[in-house]
Amino acid sequence: MGYSVGQVAGFAGITVRTLHHYDEIGLLSPSGRSRAGHRRYDDADLDRLQRILFYRELGFPLDEVSVLLDDPDSDPKEHLRRQHALLSDRITRLQQMAEAVERAMEAQKMGINLTPEERFEVFGENDPEQYAEEAERRWGGTEAYAESQRRAASYTKDDWKRMQDAYADWNARYAALLAEGEPADGERAMDLAEEHRQHIDAWFYDCGYEMQQCLGEMYVADERFRATYEAVHPGMAEHLRDAILANALRKG
Repeated sequence: MGYSVGQVAGFAGITVRTLHHYDEIGLLSPSGRSRAGHRRYDDADLDRLQRILFYRELGFPLDEVSVLLDDPDSDPKEHLRRQHALLSDRITRLQQMAEAVERAMEAQKMGINLTPEERFEVFGENDPEQYAEEAERRWGGTEAYAESQRRAASYTKDDWKRMQDAYADWNARYAALLAEGEPADGERAMDLAEEHRQHIDAWFYDCGYEMQQCLGEMYVADERFRATYEAVHPGMAEHLRDAILANALRKG
């Protein structure tokens, strides 16, 4: 006797009205009728309905689904292979989206652990998260970014103040050697470049010499970083970049 429209709707998780619509447009007409004239679906109808629903889930419009299924040269196995490939691709994309959301959630969770008042007290107008969105866009997939976020999440106000004080002291000493005309490959300049690398390594992420050289190039190329260093002493951005390179050659 086959299956009633209500039973098929229950199997497929769709409404009876949807099955009626499919019948009306010729997409899925039941193979039989009961003596009372009610629709009856057999196993072949259920197979076709499954293929219809797969294509619908993949975003195919109904008229295109009808063409695909009614192609006289179509092979049911080929339909399944095509749908499997399309669904696998959809799963991959969804997994990538889920991973991106998870990274965003993790980054949000691992934000700097300070109240607004403490942030203002420690950083003043130089909020370290001012460029957080850009930093995540540029480096969010790297181990260094993830490590930096993990460390920052654990720092207290006193930790940030100690870091700021150490950095201010380093700036003052670097400005002094610039004022005295120290060349970038001089011992004092290279020593301060090494101290710069160790500061990053200790507070944020593992910073090898190659990584530090990339940072040095960024300090010159990015106007915001350049302006920060130029405010300490004119010519500091290029000088620091060159001192970083000289120190790497010395250590290499």
